[in-house]
Amino acid sequence: MRGTDGQGRDVRGTRAVHAALPEPLRDAVDDFARHLASVRNRSAHTVRAYVADLVSLMEHARRMGCTRVAELTLDTVRSWLARQRTTGAARTSMARRAAAARTFSAWAHREGLLPTDVAATLASPRAQRTLPTVLRADQAAQLVEAPTRVTAPARVTDHSTGPDTAPKATDTDATPKAASPGTAPETADTYAAPRATDTDAVPGAADTDVGRTDRGHRAPGDGPGKPDRAAEAVLLRDRVLLELLYGTGVRISEACGLDVADVDHARRVVRVHGKGGRERSVPYGLPAQRALDDWLRRGRPVLAVPGSRDALLLGARGGRLNPTTARRIVAGYAEAADLPRTSPHALRHSAATHLLEGGADLRAVQELLGHSSLASTQVYTHVSVERLRAAYRQAHPRA
Repeated sequence: MRGTDGQGRDVRGTRAVHAALPEPLRDAVDDFARHLASVRNRSAHTVRAYVADLVSLMEHARRMGCTRVAELTLDTVRSWLARQRTTGAARTSMARRAAAARTFSAWAHREGLLPTDVAATLASPRAQRTLPTVLRADQAAQLVEAPTRVTAPARVTDHSTGPDTAPKATDTDATPKAASPGTAPETADTYAAPRATDTDAVPGAADTDVGRTDRGHRAPGDGPGKPDRAAEAVLLRDRVLLELLYGTGVRISEACGLDVADVDHARRVVRVHGKGGRERSVPYGLPAQRALDDWLRRGRPVLAVPGSRDALLLGARGGRLNPTTARRIVAGYAEAADLPRTSPHALRHSAATHLLEGGADLRAVQELLGHSSLASTQVYTHVSVERLRAAYRQAHPRA
């Protein structure tokens, strides 16, 4: 029986719905996806999000009798969005879907598939803006140093099917932001999902033997007398991951996409490949340098396999560490340290806020974070003001 989930998506899944579309609509979706990836140079995550939204729109149009893109109207798009809203879609999701519809409409008009740009006047719901989660400086230090305080080897679980080769670019911890008509939105920490899942449990995780996978295979470097070396290597990997996330403020996909050659030890900077193919150099401090030295000298060689290639951060089976695993690592250490629920993006928020509180220039923080718009960086000024206001209310006798 067909239906929709709580977000207005067809429960059959995007692939099944796409396959059932009339051929002209299906071809338009495929051509638009290629345009986003090849011409607009959008990340794989952004392409997937837009394609899923567009497939949903095309399926709605089909139900209303459309068999060709030329039959798409503004009323059809609006009724699709209204249906999404009635099924409980969040305002941020609605804003992204409206942006996806506008971007597709503008492209289809340029390609001659639509006689007019039907969605040019489509309004987006105003997304409710919430301030990002930010750790205090002492909490961030406690989290980053957590792997150095682990006395017993962390248990390791690996669900990967083999070495992974995650792409270098872009990433996502957040829902893509809405864009202006005719433009695809810039997503926060979007990333291309790897073909395999490389999962390393953090303190308190699955109950498996150190250095072994849940499928009975040994991790790289395992063997008689080797499990402790593999567990130590994972701890060194976790430490450098946390140091890089907080010390540089990079997105999780950017950290996982780093290669060994991207680290300039002499200048103490990393070359980061960000969204839209943009590249930037980000400095890091002495703690991150020490963590990198330990990882490259004593950790990475233990986990590395021929398929590791040049990846800087490796999973327990030697593949490139993937962002999903990295998120679990961060969350696990935060929970073990009795800290607020923390994600890699929260560490990025914390790094930016602490830079501004320390007197850093807003433009410099924008460059470090890789924001294309200063407006994305300005949210951290609001965070700093809110923290100052809270401290004032708590401490000032006339507050």
